[in-house]
Amino acid sequence: MGKNRLEAFSDGVLAIVLTIMVLELKVPHGDSWQALSGLLPTFSSYVLSFLYVAIYWNNHHHMLHTVTRVSGGILWANMHLLFWLSLVPFVTGWMGENHFSPRPVAAYGFVLLMAALAYYVLSQSIIRYHGEQSLLKSAVGSDFKGKLSLVLYASAILLCLLNSWLGFAIYWIVALLWLVPDRRIEKLVQGSSTT
Repeated sequence: MGKNRLEAFSDGVLAIVLTIMVLELKVPHGDSWQALSGLLPTFSSYVLSFLYVAIYWNNHHHMLHTVTRVSGGILWANMHLLFWLSLVPFVTGWMGENHFSPRPVAAYGFVLLMAALAYYVLSQSIIRYHGEQSLLKSAVGSDFKGKLSLVLYASAILLCLLNSWLGFAIYWIVALLWLVPDRRIEKLVQGSSTT
């Protein structure tokens, strides 16, 4: 089957995730900077989560450019990813409302870890369906950055038990690692479309 419905549905879900997150930002009572400063924990967790959802959307978009058709397994792997991403607003709000206390920060990391695992499962499902010579396999190679991210998430969750700010800092490091665009898929797709 074609990939268009999977793309459209995924884009819609991610748009809803972002909308839910922004709706969690409550307008402060008062017009002073001090009233606004009370939102700083919630706002900083929102910024990080917005960045993560944007990174997933961007990478998902690029990954689907390597796909010509999808299978039932790919559809379910994609739903698995969307499930974990749909929990981002909940853990974002919990973390911000509780001023980065250890349990909410660890739960946030758990959702990030599971989303990363789900993304890996989706990419492997696509590679398995399209074969080892597929564009996606050529682009991701051994997927060092993806595997490193899993290790960093797991480490951050454990570090939250000692100091939740260390865990939160690692989440930022992973986000910045993925913020640097990976042009391999773009180059491969452009190269295959010109040949």
